[in-house]
Amino acid sequence: MRPERQQQIWRSEAGSRLWLAGLIAAMEHAERPDVRRQPVAPELLVELRAQLALNASFRLSQISTLRH
Repeated sequence: MRPERQQQIWRSEAGSRLWLAGLIAAMEHAERPDVRRQPVAPELLVELRAQLALNASFRLSQISTLRH
């Protein structure tokens, strides 16, 4: 999916909830001891850093209108 399309999806409340649910699921998976013992492939780290940079720049450029 193109980054521009991803940003459009996350602008909606449902998209934000979906993103947050995915993040929580990933964190719960990563905290498992059997997963934590496995080495992480360097190319995966590159992709992760790129994704985190995209989300961070997107969050900084947008003002949230959602009520928490």
